[in-house]
Amino acid sequence: MAHQAIINVDMPKDIINRNIYGHFAEHLGRCIYEGIWVGEDSPISNTKGIRNDVLAALKQLQIPVLRWPGGCFADEYHWKDGIGPRDERKRMVNTNWGGVIENNHFGTHEFMLLCELLECEPYICGNVGSGTVQEMSEWVEYMTFDGESPMADWRRDNGRAEPWKLKYFGVGNENWGCGGNMRPEYYADLYRQYQTYVRNYGDNKVYKIAGGANTDDYNWTEVLMSNAGAYMDGLSLHYYTVPGDFFLGKGSALGFPEDEWFMTMKKALYMDELITKHSAIMDKYDPEKRVGLIIDEWGTWYDVEPGTNPGFLYQQNTIRDALVAGLHLNIFHHHADRVQMTNIAQTVNVLQAMILTEGQDMLLTPTYHVFNMFKVHQDAELLPVASSFGAYEYEGHRLPQVTVSASRNSAGAIHISLCNIDHQQKADLKLELRGMDALHSAVVSGSIITADRMDAHNTFEHPNAVQPAPFTGVAVEQGALAVQLPPMSVVTISVQP
Repeated sequence: MAHQAIINVDMPKDIINRNIYGHFAEHLGRCIYEGIWVGEDSPISNTKGIRNDVLAALKQLQIPVLRWPGGCFADEYHWKDGIGPRDERKRMVNTNWGGVIENNHFGTHEFMLLCELLECEPYICGNVGSGTVQEMSEWVEYMTFDGESPMADWRRDNGRAEPWKLKYFGVGNENWGCGGNMRPEYYADLYRQYQTYVRNYGDNKVYKIAGGANTDDYNWTEVLMSNAGAYMDGLSLHYYTVPGDFFLGKGSALGFPEDEWFMTMKKALYMDELITKHSAIMDKYDPEKRVGLIIDEWGTWYDVEPGTNPGFLYQQNTIRDALVAGLHLNIFHHHADRVQMTNIAQTVNVLQAMILTEGQDMLLTPTYHVFNMFKVHQDAELLPVASSFGAYEYEGHRLPQVTVSASRNSAGAIHISLCNIDHQQKADLKLELRGMDALHSAVVSGSIITADRMDAHNTFEHPNAVQPAPFTGVAVEQGALAVQLPPMSVVTISVQP
């Protein structure tokens, strides 16, 4: 019997915030330097130091928001070291990531330029762990104040007359760990103090994000919401999909066995439980859902590629990662009432990257292609789905074989995204679009990304080995959509009335 789902086209729910498709670029490994910033004197084609091939690829994704400068790096970053003439900027050691020298050539002005070129919102993470209230306050003043003040005048001296618009600001990062090893009670008080001085200047209104929990630390969420919920607009959550043991061996990005495929899917699906439980705590203190859940670090984390700097977190990206991305995005859609932003880690050359670079060469990963396929859901109305899908079974363990989410955009087009996580079995689906009378006359099309190996991936020699193709496995039959999903596939179907 075919898997079945009912999509209630006439019962739209929440809006899928476009910021769910956000990204994260930390001063880590080759993400910023080489990946995004090459400098104005580089032989690599660039716009004021930002490499053009990466810029064009990210613009194609319609990136809504970009988080910077960290991550763990944020709580050792002192923004005043990254402004002014580049050859006069203070150099530092990046103690979190590989012990390399950070020359601070990519700082506030360069990041805000990047966001302007990408036409995306900047999301800046401030330094609570090793910084001061004054330092954080002056950074916001430097960026957003339009009047006469020491910081605003300094910005003008550095070549930026007009203030920038800054909507999203994080008050610290992972303050339970690399951001200070704090107790939640202590951080809640610090957050209340620091956020007081993240001021709104003129018509710039800052959306303040508090540093939230690590994975299933529900006590952290309880303490933060009860003690500081009234002072925040968003609360973060970090969770990485690690098939192995985080400290003893995370598992390989390539050449992994079947059980690691299964475990990766299981751990990716765990995100749904985490959001559900953290949201329930937030609902106690914020039943109106004013405070957004901001999942500003997520994605796969494997052992680094052999022969690379272990502090650079460089890993390959396969069809497995494409499935993980699709699973997460479907989950985020279903929690659109509370989840207002997510930021995959990370944009270029680090962890579950969109893009890999090597010198002048660049390639797009399977994860990139999923984001490109799913971007049609940005700012669309979530459509409720009731499904009865079969199981993906492996050595006595079971997972749902297929996940689905659907939305309707402002033009009335319906988009349905599906993931078949089974690495061996196809899935035959029947999708009923309840409330849509003229399905027989609709234009139905789709795109698919799949592969014939669990670790199929793109290389600089073969950059298009895994890429989307037109999806031919969908047809209108007896007033419903009949869909055939190959094993380990991600599909987005478009229904144009």
